[in-house]
Amino acid sequence: MVGVAIAIVENGQISFVKGYGVTQIGTADPVTPTTVFRWASLSKGVAGTLVAELAREGRLSLDTPVSQFQTTLRLPGGAEDRVTVRDLLSQRTGVVRNAYDEKLEEGQDPKLIRASLAQLPAFCSPGQCYTYQNVAFDAASEVVQRVTGRPYGDVVRDKLFLPLGMTNASVGRAGLESAPSWARPHRSRGQMLQTKDAYYRVPAAGGVNSSIFDLAKWMRAQMGGATAVLPSALLDEVHAPLVATPPHGPRGEADRALNAHAYGLGWRDFSYAGHRQVGHRGAVDGYRSLILFDPVERTGIAMLWNSHSSKPVGLQLELLDMLYGLPRHDWMKLDEKPAGPAVTVAAASVSTSPGRTGGGR
Repeated sequence: MVGVAIAIVENGQISFVKGYGVTQIGTADPVTPTTVFRWASLSKGVAGTLVAELAREGRLSLDTPVSQFQTTLRLPGGAEDRVTVRDLLSQRTGVVRNAYDEKLEEGQDPKLIRASLAQLPAFCSPGQCYTYQNVAFDAASEVVQRVTGRPYGDVVRDKLFLPLGMTNASVGRAGLESAPSWARPHRSRGQMLQTKDAYYRVPAAGGVNSSIFDLAKWMRAQMGGATAVLPSALLDEVHAPLVATPPHGPRGEADRALNAHAYGLGWRDFSYAGHRQVGHRGAVDGYRSLILFDPVERTGIAMLWNSHSSKPVGLQLELLDMLYGLPRHDWMKLDEKPAGPAVTVAAASVSTSPGRTGGGR
């Protein structure tokens, strides 16, 4: 680990916000509650929430075909005429998962990539199966721009971030690198990386940045803690499970403990120990992110870190075990020795209480 920031919301109130480690290997610059990280795919929950809010305002219908918004998305067999905005946000476009992410990472224009998706064979009928997307999902940013006539990032800022008091949150690379404190990207063993633009070019899928304190405000609002901005009916719409998400690829013990996987509008839906969970995880080169909460208990955890390490993922279940009074389990495997030479970083942490920072309400 290089640096990590953690926030806890308990019973609808921000109760713990703390940074550990450093923003950059080889320095003493501490991660604090206001250090800015990349959200990666946690950004999808912002897109889902924003589009659902525009629908609540009557500015669009979630059941309108995407093609009616004149986006650059083209799908096999002209399926953009049948795939609705709701299908788009719930990853039901019908093309193979992560379609053409490699082209995005090579630097190709996402608008041209979206148009080229029509050349792929259909994976399933539109709206009938889950296939996770980034390039296709970002057609949501075009929908927002068509409906509002404004840049996607500006609409996110004005309709969500500013009303929620998320003063360190932004969309785009400039928002990360202009922050007074921002975490540089690293590999797991401490090798520093260059910030990459690929997923910033699909802002609805991966373009958001913020501090852990702002991510805590976002999580609290998703629990119903800011109904003047995000009404309960809107949250029910956004979080409702719409399609099963069968696991794929290698999964660690902590991943296998979550079950009943489903996807809503940019949000994942799980079950743990008989309790419903809402959340998402994110990963771009040099950064990882996580949010998971029990919407009934209004308790959850948010985490941001600037390396590829997977160990922090287990902390979400350690929190839930405490919440539900379950026997303690070492989900992070802290007693296991690393596979190679580890990088040791002295912890440099700053604790923030809601009373001192004005964020806990």
